[in-house]
Amino acid sequence: MQSSPVSEGSKAFGHNILLYEKESVANMKLTLNGIKETAAWEAAGIKLPSYSIEQVAEETKKAPVWVHFGAGNIFRIFIGGLADRLIAQGEMKKGITCVETFDFDVVDKIYKPYDNLVLAVTLKADGSTDKQVIGSLTEAIKAQSNVPEEWNRLKEIFTDPGLQMISFTITEKGYALKNAEGNYFPFVQADIDNGPEKPGAAMAVVCALLFERFKAGKHPLAVVSMDNCSHNGEKLQNSILTMAKEWEKKGFVGADFVAYLSDEKQVSFPWSMIDKITPRPADSVCRELEKAGVEDIAPVITSKKTYIAPFVNAEGPQYLVIEDKFPNGRPALEKAGVYMTDRDTVNKVERMKVTTCLNPLHTALAVYGCVLGYTLIADEMKDQELNKLVHEIGPVEGMPVVTDPGILSPKDFVDEVINVRIPNPFMPDTPQRIATDTSQKVGIRYGETIKSYVAKYGDAKKLTAIPLAIAGWCRYLLGVQDDGEVFERSSDPMLAELTEAMKGIELGKLETYHGQLKSILSNENIFGIDLYKAGIGEKIEEMFLEEIAGPGAVRAVLKKYMA
Repeated sequence: MQSSPVSEGSKAFGHNILLYEKESVANMKLTLNGIKETAAWEAAGIKLPSYSIEQVAEETKKAPVWVHFGAGNIFRIFIGGLADRLIAQGEMKKGITCVETFDFDVVDKIYKPYDNLVLAVTLKADGSTDKQVIGSLTEAIKAQSNVPEEWNRLKEIFTDPGLQMISFTITEKGYALKNAEGNYFPFVQADIDNGPEKPGAAMAVVCALLFERFKAGKHPLAVVSMDNCSHNGEKLQNSILTMAKEWEKKGFVGADFVAYLSDEKQVSFPWSMIDKITPRPADSVCRELEKAGVEDIAPVITSKKTYIAPFVNAEGPQYLVIEDKFPNGRPALEKAGVYMTDRDTVNKVERMKVTTCLNPLHTALAVYGCVLGYTLIADEMKDQELNKLVHEIGPVEGMPVVTDPGILSPKDFVDEVINVRIPNPFMPDTPQRIATDTSQKVGIRYGETIKSYVAKYGDAKKLTAIPLAIAGWCRYLLGVQDDGEVFERSSDPMLAELTEAMKGIELGKLETYHGQLKSILSNENIFGIDLYKAGIGEKIEEMFLEEIAGPGAVRAVLKKYMA
C-alpha cells in the first residue's frame, strides 16, 4: 500500500514509533525481567502489579501465611487475583505459596518458566477483555514426599507458627478415598499402609503436613476447601480425619493428633461457596495476546492431559463466600470482595445458586440445546423460547420459594446470570458439557423447588416451566434431535438404566408410548420426591408426548408453553 505524503518531522516521528514498537514487542515476555519493559505492556493494554513482586516473594518465603493446594486455572485468576488486590491495597504484605498435588508438569511448564506470574484475561460480554499480570503467587512446590528438596520445604512451611490458612481447589474427586463399593482406592490404601513419612495423594500429603505442624507445637490453622461442591469443608474434614484415624490404628500417630484435628479451635475446616466460570484457555485469547506482542504464551498439554497456559481466561462475575472460622487469624479477604459469614449462610448461598438462580437454568439449556442442535450455551439465549424458559424457571417459578441468604440478593444474582453471564458469547461453554450426569443433578436443581411448592401450596401444580424442563430431559434421553437426527448423549451413570426404562418409544409414533416414563418420574432417588405425588407427573408425561409427536414437535411445544 502506497503511503500518503507526510512532512519530514512526521516521518521521523513515525520511524521512532516503529522502532519503539519493534523493540518493546521483542521484550514482552511474561517474566520478572520481561515486565520491566513497562511501557510496552501498558501500550498493549495490560495492567502490571503496582508493588514489588520480588519483595513480596521474599517476605512470603521467610514467613508464609497462606498455602494453596491445586495450582490450576480458577485458583490462578480468582484466588490469586484476590491476593493480588489485597497486596496492591496494602492489606497484605505476603502472597500465596502454591502447591501442586496431581500434575507436576504444571509447576515445570507454567509456573517456573514464567517466574510464577499469571496473565489474567477477563472475557466481557461486549467482546472486550481486561488484561492484567498477577504477581501474588510467590512460590510453586510439588507435593512429592519422595523428593527431599520439595518435601523438606513443605515441612518448613507447615511448622511455621505464623501460617494462618491452607486452601484447596483440587476438585471434589481430590477428597475421595473410597470407590462405589465402599472400599479404599488402591492408592489411598497404599497411603494408609505407608504412613505419614511417604504420602502420595493429596489427602495423605495434607494429613502428613498437619502432623508435622502438630509435632512442632500444635499450632492453630484454618483448612479451607474452595472447591465447587456442596458441604466442601465437611468433605475435606472427613477425608483428613479418616486418614489420621487409619494411621492411628497402625500406630503411625497417636490419639492426641486425631484430637488436635478434631478441635476446630485448633484446626478449623470452614465451608465455602465459589462461583466463577473459568473455561480452558481459548485459542482466540492466545491470538489476541500474541498480536499484542506477548511472547511464549501458547497453551500446553501436560503429560496428565491438563490443558493450561501462561494466561487464564474467565468471566468477570465472581463470588466467594467463606465461613469465618480462622483460629490463627487471616488476611482481610472481605476487602477483596469475599463474603465472610457463618456456616448456615454459606449453605444458603449455595442452595440459592444450585436450586434456583444458576444451575437449574443451565440444565434446562443443556438438554434442550442438545435436542435443538445448539453447540454454545450463549447462543441459546438468543432463542426466544429458551430465553423465556430460563426466565420462567428462575425469576418466576423459583423466586417464591428461593432460599434467601441475606448477604446476596437472589433477584440480583439471577438477573446477572440471565442477562450477563449465560449470554456472554465469549464464554466457550457447551450444552453437551453441562448435560453430563444430569440424573445426578435434577434432584437438587428441580426436586428441591418442587418439594418447597408441595410444602407451601400442598402440591406443585402451579409449575409449568420446571415440568417442561423435566419433560425436555426425558425427550433428550431418546438421543434424537428435534429434526429426527440421532445425537450422542453425554455421559451419565444412570444412562443405561434410563435408556432401558424408555425402551420402545419412537419419535412420531405415539402408540409406542405405554407409560414408560412412570418409573422415572416416580423415582424418589432421582428427584427426591415422587413427581406424581407432587401433582406434576401427569403434566410432564403430557408435555413429553407432545414433544415426540414428530419432527419439529419440541419447538412447537416450547412455543405453546412459553407463548
